[in-house]
Amino acid sequence: MNSKSEKRERRIGYFFILPAVIYMLIFIGYPIVYNWIISLQDVTATTLASAARDFVGLDNFKAIFSDVTFRKSVFHTFVYTIGCLVIQFSLGFLLAMFFVKKFTLAKPIRGFIVISWMLPVTVTALVFKFMFGESSGIINTILMNLHLIKSPIGWLLKGNTAMVVLIIANSWVGIPFNMLLLTTGLNNIPGDVYEAASIDGATSVQKFFKITIPLLKPTIMSVLILGFVLTFKVFDLVYVMTGGGPVDATEVLSTYSYKLSFQTFHFGEGAAAANVLFICLFIVALIYLKTISKDETI
Repeated sequence: MNSKSEKRERRIGYFFILPAVIYMLIFIGYPIVYNWIISLQDVTATTLASAARDFVGLDNFKAIFSDVTFRKSVFHTFVYTIGCLVIQFSLGFLLAMFFVKKFTLAKPIRGFIVISWMLPVTVTALVFKFMFGESSGIINTILMNLHLIKSPIGWLLKGNTAMVVLIIANSWVGIPFNMLLLTTGLNNIPGDVYEAASIDGATSVQKFFKITIPLLKPTIMSVLILGFVLTFKVFDLVYVMTGGGPVDATEVLSTYSYKLSFQTFHFGEGAAAANVLFICLFIVALIYLKTISKDETI
């Protein structure tokens, strides 16, 4: 009787998850498989709608790996991602440590900070693009009024400053996200642990490194991995603010793949570049799963 009821409940459970599985297969599974197929074929604007496409194997991957712009985009993607992660996590952690304390107006201020995360990325990109504009940007206006610069700076027109502006813009979006997750993790740490440490004479620094960091490790790993994935696959922010320029100075893997596919119409090479991005994120996901499994077995 129990086995029959268990089987019935299992079938009901499968029925409830079926719509989600179908959705994942259609909108996630199929595009991934189709993209891999295209990356192994010679697909251009003339052969895209044709059923007869030449199989070229790994030639598309060889073509992009021999492209200087591709190597630049890989380097820029990692520079952009690491720079954003350092700023987002550091400031997000500091804000989380601040807002975990109980004080008046803590929730309203925290809610005000989260607005930047809730705004569409395109809106954020346009705002920062205008702020760092050369002729009428507010940043240049403020710096000139403070006599820190003599003439307006073309922040997005120079390779050495354009990437910095992109990192600042993305960090403005990511800091509230890090703050929220880390605040939740800090609130889940039992207060009794800190009280027991205080009785034993532990200092604030000892509590931080011996209690807070170890107990917050799963949350920290989740924040860093999620931040890496969301930042590494960036497209809209870069495309709106710089388009990968100037002179490929801010070209990242996503914009490089987009240009190959929809500007030069080399869909096979564009798909290959997108698959390189997919492989990088897949490796990060495997590392995360391995790390979590180790923590659970300890």
